[in-house]
Amino acid sequence: MSSVVDISLANLLGFVSLLLLPLLLLQRWQLIDVSKDMVISIGRMVAQLLLVGLYLKYLFELNHTVVNIVWLLIMMTVANTNIVRRAGLRSMKLLVITQISLLLSITVVTGLFLVVLVQPDSLFDARYLIPIAGMLLGNCLQGNIRALEVFFGELKDQEEAYLSDLLLGATVREAVEPALKKAFRSSLTPILGSMATLGIVFLPGMMTGQILGGALPFIAAKYQIGIMVGIFMAVFCAIALNLQLCLRVAFNPFGVLDKSVLLQQSE
Repeated sequence: MSSVVDISLANLLGFVSLLLLPLLLLQRWQLIDVSKDMVISIGRMVAQLLLVGLYLKYLFELNHTVVNIVWLLIMMTVANTNIVRRAGLRSMKLLVITQISLLLSITVVTGLFLVVLVQPDSLFDARYLIPIAGMLLGNCLQGNIRALEVFFGELKDQEEAYLSDLLLGATVREAVEPALKKAFRSSLTPILGSMATLGIVFLPGMMTGQILGGALPFIAAKYQIGIMVGIFMAVFCAIALNLQLCLRVAFNPFGVLDKSVLLQQSE
């Protein structure tokens, strides 16, 4: 099969210009905040991907274990700060526990994926370690944002019911159980729905990329099955660890939610 077809920057720019249509419509509909977020997000995406595309070329060529691990930690830290900020929480209060959750879940699942499936000469080979961990991390980011947002949002909305359970003798774990269940359900439902329609409704990114890169479709399908199982395990473990650790740091000695972990609306 043929090698990957290069895309010229001019053609890429022409395709990206299609985004002017939704931008103009958002402006016309007076969704200024959405259009602003769109411009910022797309601008950051383009800049980051182009820079990373250039950087990874040298990272793969250097392929130094220490450099690879440091880059992986940087990826996790950036994802971690986004999780805490977008979930409406104070970074200094919960940054450590979300970092621990990501570190443990991504490290374990990525390690198992490489040892059991890929079996490279070195577990720290940048060509395998960085892309696999990056895919897991990206999905963990979205899942954890949703889980923390729903968990703390539910506690605020149902504060009276939660406090009543505490007064009746329930432990913190028992009192927050409805919020925990809602957080798990809300964060896992999207990935479960995606897995249920994978292949028939749409071809996922990793499989499509491998096919475009010249891999046989059946081989690409096996890799995709492995990465989807890895993604679900990483997301599930990260969310479970995150929520369990939140029970230890987000409540005062009397079992009441410490409101200082939450960002105020004006912040």
